[in-house]
Amino acid sequence: MDPDSSHRRDFVKTAAAGVLLLKPQTVFGSQANSAVELGLIGCGSRGNWIGAFFPEFAGARIVALADVIRERLDATQSSFKVDAARTYYGPQAYRELIESKVDAVAIETPPYFHPEQARAAVEAGKHVYLAKPVAVDVPGCRGILESGKRAAAKRSSFLVDFQTRSQPVFQDAVARVHRGDIGKPVFAQVFYYAGRPAEDKSKPGMDPGQARMLNFYMDRVLGGDIIVEQNIHVIDLANWFLGGHPISAHGSGGRTDWSGTPFNTGDAYDRFLVNFQYPNGVQADFSSNQLTKSFSDLCVRCFGIQGAVDSHYGGLVRITGEHAWLGAEKDDTFRQGAVNNVKAFIDSIQTGKPLNNAEQAVESNLTAILGRNAAYQNRTIAWDELMRSEEKFEADLKLRW
Repeated sequence: MDPDSSHRRDFVKTAAAGVLLLKPQTVFGSQANSAVELGLIGCGSRGNWIGAFFPEFAGARIVALADVIRERLDATQSSFKVDAARTYYGPQAYRELIESKVDAVAIETPPYFHPEQARAAVEAGKHVYLAKPVAVDVPGCRGILESGKRAAAKRSSFLVDFQTRSQPVFQDAVARVHRGDIGKPVFAQVFYYAGRPAEDKSKPGMDPGQARMLNFYMDRVLGGDIIVEQNIHVIDLANWFLGGHPISAHGSGGRTDWSGTPFNTGDAYDRFLVNFQYPNGVQADFSSNQLTKSFSDLCVRCFGIQGAVDSHYGGLVRITGEHAWLGAEKDDTFRQGAVNNVKAFIDSIQTGKPLNNAEQAVESNLTAILGRNAAYQNRTIAWDELMRSEEKFEADLKLRW
C-alpha cells in the first residue's frame, strides 16, 4: 500500500500505456469460442441495467442470479430467462452462485459487500466485473487490492467499472494534459452536483435490514456516503488528470433536514466541501451536493499557465488556451462507457488477455474516503494517516430469512 513505492509508480505508467484505457473497438478475439457464462450478484436497478449489456453487446450468457431480496431476484429471473434452479436467495446466495458453474461474476451489490464477494469469486477462480466503489473503508480497500493481486496471479480478469476511463475523448484529454498542453497543472476544480438519487424504496412492515439494503445510496455504512458511492466518478478523473492521489485533505460537510419529504432516509451527508493537496503544491477544490434537481453537473477542470482542461461527465470535453482542442460537445459517458467496459471484460476472458485495474480503483476509492473522513472530522488528514486506519464499518443488518 506504499504510495511512493516503485511498484506503485510502475503501475501508473502501465495504466497510462493502455491497461486501464480500454478501447471501445474491442471485439471477440475468437468467434469460435463458446459464450462466456456469467453470474449476476445483485438484482437491483443497476444490476438489471448493466446485466443486459453482457448478452446484447458481448454475447455472454447470464446463467445464474443471487440476491437477498426475493422480489428482485424473481423479477430478474423472469427478465433474463434464467433457470429457476440457478437463482440463489439469502445471506449466502453469492457463495452458492460463485460455487456453481460460471466463468465470471458481475458484482452489483451495495459497496459494503464488495470486498468479501470479490475475494470469494477470485478464490473460486472466477473472473470479476465489479461496480465502483470497491469498498467503504480502508480495510476493505486493502482486501480489494489483495484480491486484485490474486486475480493477476491466476491470470483472471478483475475489472472495476469506471466509465470515463474507457471513453476515447477522456483518454485523449488526459493524454494531452500529460504531454503538457495546459502546462504543468497547478489547480483543479472538481464538483458533483445532483438531486437526491432516489426516494425511500422501503415498504411498511419491511424487514429493517432489507429496507436499508434498498436505500443503500443514503446509508453511510452500506454505501460509504455520497462522496464515496457516487462522487468517486469525478475524484477518479481528477486523480487521472493529476497523475496520482492527494497527500492530504481538509474537509467539511453536512446533512439537511429532509423530514416531511420522500427522501428522508438514511444518514448520509448531502453536501461535502474538501480541499485536496496533491504533490508539488497542486491543489484541488472539491465540492458536491445532492440538494436539488434544478442544477446538475459532474465536472473536472485543471488549470495550468498555458491553458485549462474542462471536462464534464456526459457533456463537454475540451482544452482552452494555447493548445485549444474540442474533444466533444457531448459524450455518452454513462451508458457507452459501461458498454465499452462490458465488451472489454468479456473479450479479455475469450482472448486470455486479462484486464486488472484493482490498484487504480483502490487509489481513487481511498481518495474519496480521505475526503469523507476529513469532512466527518472537520480537520486535515494526511494520506499516510489514512493508510494506517483500521476503522472497519459494521452494518449489523440482522436480516430475517
